Amino acid sequence: MHPRISVSAISSFQWSLTEDLGFYAEAGIGNVGVSVAKLERFGWDEGVQRVLDSGITVANLIGLGPFHLADPKQWDAQRARLERALEAAGTFGAGCLVFTTGPAGALTWEQAADALERAMAPVLSEAHARDITFAIEHTNSLRVDVGFVHTLADDVDLARRLSTGVCMEINACWAERHLRDTIREGVGTVALVQVSDYAIGTLSTPDRLVPGDGDIPIERILGDVLDAGYTGMFDIELIGPRIEEEGYASAIGRSVDWLGAALTRLGAPQ
Repeated sequence: MHPRISVSAISSFQWSLTEDLGFYAEAGIGNVGVSVAKLERFGWDEGVQRVLDSGITVANLIGLGPFHLADPKQWDAQRARLERALEAAGTFGAGCLVFTTGPAGALTWEQAADALERAMAPVLSEAHARDITFAIEHTNSLRVDVGFVHTLADDVDLARRLSTGVCMEINACWAERHLRDTIREGVGTVALVQVSDYAIGTLSTPDRLVPGDGDIPIERILGDVLDAGYTGMFDIELIGPRIEEEGYASAIGRSVDWLGAALTRLGAPQ
């Protein structure tokens, strides 16, 4: 397994934490993105200890749950979840905490950004003190239920404003205007790059594919990211009916192989 690849637990969405860790050990997967929801279902303290005992390297934590930006009364409970995840990230030595912004509701984009800044302020202060990066993930524009940031360019702007990082989701930005320029100019904010494929004609989301099976020019985009000077991890994040149909072990295994070969061809520093 290429050392700059990690496998997100989203890629085995229906599996438990125990099933994930068993598979990683059997498949020789050394870097992972741990699901906050799976830790919670296992039992938080016990789940954190189980991950530590496995010896796996935690590249990121994901699935923190979005803020309901139009309803400040909910923010305290949502902050508490982030704070607990922040503590776990420090325990794991994770590279970043990946989160979506939450829906804007009736707010304008600008109002939602203002609300996110207020909602995140106490947690971001603690994250900066611990030198842990929150990475904002931009989302497909169909997913207004989880986020209001739908382009990499907007994500970079928002991250600079909040002093956070960016989770670059290739599946959501591959056709974006001036993508190479955005990557080059914003690479200093990019904390994680998520990799999966997409078939043109797909009309639902999420319905992702193993890298190389679809129509995204992934290798070209990976080259742009590397040329820009990105030195972080490439996170495989698969989800959707075709991944379920193939089976997690097969889909993840093929993804690891394809992405490793692509990074090798591109001369990605290890």
